[in-house]
Amino acid sequence: MKRFRPLAIKVVLVLALAYAAASAGLYWLMHQPPEVFGSVMRYVPMPAMMVLPFKPLWLHARAGHLQVGDPAPDFALATYDRKSSVQLSYLHGQRPVVLVFGSYT
Repeated sequence: MKRFRPLAIKVVLVLALAYAAASAGLYWLMHQPPEVFGSVMRYVPMPAMMVLPFKPLWLHARAGHLQVGDPAPDFALATYDRKSSVQLSYLHGQRPVVLVFGSYT
């Protein structure tokens, strides 16, 4: 029994370090551009997402710094036909603009 206790402590420490390293790596990955994040996450098995604290890390990593009432940051997007682009600051004061962020796929 005495030989089992030090081995059990070592195993628990190794597992805790592996869990912390995987969580830190996932958090770092969440700060990368979407293309990088997606290209890595496609190889991560689903059981890993059930074990790691994915949702709290994601909510913290992608929280942003805007508060309610802050103006939206300026950006430009290509039109659907890709022949021109629309810039948010150009539309300011001309007409109402509704920004919808999400995925429809």
